[in-house]
Amino acid sequence: MLLDVIKVEVMDDYILKLTFENGEIREFDCKQILNEKPFDSLANDFIFKQARIEYGTVVWPNEIDIAPETLYLDSTALPAVAHSLRGDDKGCSNSTVKRCK
Repeated sequence: MLLDVIKVEVMDDYILKLTFENGEIREFDCKQILNEKPFDSLANDFIFKQARIEYGTVVWPNEIDIAPETLYLDSTALPAVAHSLRGDDKGCSNSTVKRCK
């Protein structure tokens, strides 16, 4: 199954935080490819930080891209973020949603 990348955030240490069209958020560690051509130019932090989304995948200047299936299969899923209630949420941790006072 091919999933498009719909959002990319460039993190420290050559990590991409990716959001896929199915809502999954995953991290792809680019350090594993920085010694391979054409990705070696991404070792330049200025170039690496120019990552953007085009046609459902991450691209950089000079026509460098990584296939979305590679980004998905070789990335690590991030745990689901607990959504807290806005307003008077006091940080209670319960498996059921309730208002904390």
